[in-house]
Amino acid sequence: MTDLETFREETRAWLEANCPAECRGPVESDEERVWGGRDAVYPTPAHKLWLERMGARGWTAPEWPTEYGGGSLSREQAKVLGSEMRRIDAQPPLASFGVWMLGPALLAFGTEAQKQRFLPEIVRGEIRWCQGYSEPGAGSDLASIQTRAEDRGDHWIVNGQKVWTSYADKADWIFCLVRTDPEAKKHLGISFVLIDMATKGVSTRPITLISGKSPFCETFFDDVRVEKENLVGTLNRGWDVAKYLLAHERTMIGAMGELGGGRPIGQVATGSIGMDDEGRLDDGMLRARIAELEVDAAAFRLSMERTGDMAKAGQAHPAIASMLKYYGSELNKRRHELLMAAGGSDALEWESDRSKGGRAARDWLRTKANSIEGGTSEVQLNIIAKHLLQLPGA
Repeated sequence: MTDLETFREETRAWLEANCPAECRGPVESDEERVWGGRDAVYPTPAHKLWLERMGARGWTAPEWPTEYGGGSLSREQAKVLGSEMRRIDAQPPLASFGVWMLGPALLAFGTEAQKQRFLPEIVRGEIRWCQGYSEPGAGSDLASIQTRAEDRGDHWIVNGQKVWTSYADKADWIFCLVRTDPEAKKHLGISFVLIDMATKGVSTRPITLISGKSPFCETFFDDVRVEKENLVGTLNRGWDVAKYLLAHERTMIGAMGELGGGRPIGQVATGSIGMDDEGRLDDGMLRARIAELEVDAAAFRLSMERTGDMAKAGQAHPAIASMLKYYGSELNKRRHELLMAAGGSDALEWESDRSKGGRAARDWLRTKANSIEGGTSEVQLNIIAKHLLQLPGA
């Protein structure tokens, strides 16, 4: 038996013994996810236990080094862990911008003190992060940010505004781009800092979308004191950190196309449309569209896996993240379009208990933001054309 086969057997046995029954099955909404943080809310006590068990093994960030709370698994072992979790339909123990975005940036650019301070808390789900990038006048043109950090010797005073800050009203800390040298050229003079959301002068205001709800907020900084030790990377070179983190954010958003969520579309459609005499969905056209989506999703999952292997080997082109973000976003929009079609008239309900507060319709509307957040689909296509395909004039 190979070492990997032994690891699979041990992992399978551990998951079977330690993943509670309440933590198996599809996650159908953000409210059913575990986000962690100072004021963590758990769908059930079992979800808290599941996070504690996985966090103790470092398996919420399985490939991070053990000295920072991670699992120190190889790429191959991490893939085995993922496949064994899927086998028993285990829910992710933690949804975390700290794991998906900030953590990789800290591993690459952070000081040893920053890594020791923040990474173990991220792994255990004890700290919840949000991202302070976009501003009212700096969305796709992110380098035009105007939030300023004025040097006061041992600290900065930050003033400005961020927008589309996901879950800012629930986050403990924010990783933020600020302008530390207003005289420097556009992409220079920007620094990457970490700010405690409980600091005096930090405030948030939720933004409501067409879905009737939203994870997004406006975030305001009014004379906020930020210690110099919270600078990540080199002063005035925060754009280097920002680009690195954006690649992880785009891959994370793209992963929506792989992960999906909720009941399989076929089950939803069967419940509203019924089956024919041969036990198939009684709508040939919809059946074909669902099959096409499932094939595309399987291909995308393999592409995500291959890209991960290439990244681990240092062979992945930086622009591949844009390709994954574009395709994953569009795939997730297609999935929800089909869920609306599969749900029939029931999917149009907006507020009833039967429709769980109009979940299908609201989630469908929410996916429209997938092709905007993290860089619009149009911007991603431009990046792909220029940097991957090297098209003339792109």
